[in-house]
Amino acid sequence: MNCYRFSRQLVCSLVLLTMFIWGSFIGCGCNATPATESTKEYTGTNLLVRLNFKPLSDKMPNSHNDTPALIDLGRKLFFEKRISMNKSRSCNNCHRLDHKGAGVDNQPTSKGARGISGKRNSPTVLNAGFQVAQFWDGRAADLVEQAKGALTSPTEMALRSEKDVTSRLNRSADYRKRFALAFPGQAEPVTFDNVARAIAAFERTLITPSRFDRYLNGEEEAISINEKAGLDRFVETGCIECHNGKTVGGGSLQKLGVYHPYEYNSDTGRYKITGLKEDRFVFKVCMLRNVTLTSPYFHDGRISTLSEAVRQMAWMQLDIELAPHEIDDIIRFLHTLEA
Repeated sequence: MNCYRFSRQLVCSLVLLTMFIWGSFIGCGCNATPATESTKEYTGTNLLVRLNFKPLSDKMPNSHNDTPALIDLGRKLFFEKRISMNKSRSCNNCHRLDHKGAGVDNQPTSKGARGISGKRNSPTVLNAGFQVAQFWDGRAADLVEQAKGALTSPTEMALRSEKDVTSRLNRSADYRKRFALAFPGQAEPVTFDNVARAIAAFERTLITPSRFDRYLNGEEEAISINEKAGLDRFVETGCIECHNGKTVGGGSLQKLGVYHPYEYNSDTGRYKITGLKEDRFVFKVCMLRNVTLTSPYFHDGRISTLSEAVRQMAWMQLDIELAPHEIDDIIRFLHTLEA
């Protein structure tokens, strides 16, 4: 049996089992409180919700040594255009944080310092440090490695070498002072590694809790009855197979097109990194935190609306044809993930 189909069937079985156990508990009179009108419809999937989702932590992994001076330096570097080839681009151009941006530029693909658009959509930097890896193909283990890759990428910042980065920053007395404060005790603190470490430290502060976190923490009224119905639909459809954890995704790499191929399949994903047949069309699972604000969708940015993204994912990954009202249900839940 196909492992993905088996996984989906297992999820559905667990839903039914949970409903049976809960129903038996309610019926046995063991000091049970009768379900209220606002909650009785949702007890069936409640256990699966608690098992598959966790509230966002107030700290990201690897942030225990991040000092205020290091974070302040990273914030300045994130908006610094001098670390691009022609001093025209900063991290913020593709991952907008100004004007209440959701960490993206809302373009299918982004233009780098040379004016050339990349081949993949720029993902959000919000909550990014919670993910299992960085970049769509997972080639960077963490935020530090991701920052290094962007600085010298010919389609992003396009600087020729690590030395180009540090020499530009060393010309600034302000930056020399900031690096000395952020990396005390180092004779020459303005290094390529330290640039990436500082940017990563700032990005580790970009944590955006939502109403869904309040719900997970026990505040039942944080999301509406219709949004809870959308959560039920999300669970029962099988979306939780991949979209789970603190960031509702971002915790694994999976094949795009398990049952039905993606229409635009020229990008073979992780296969370009590993050369392994099993990695063809494998991409990192997208986080769904703030997904209602980060259009367009998919690794190539070809899908312009969230409803179409939900429809295609259910069809390609789960072999399910969702009706329009079912898609609307899921999107209502996704709105609870907005910061």
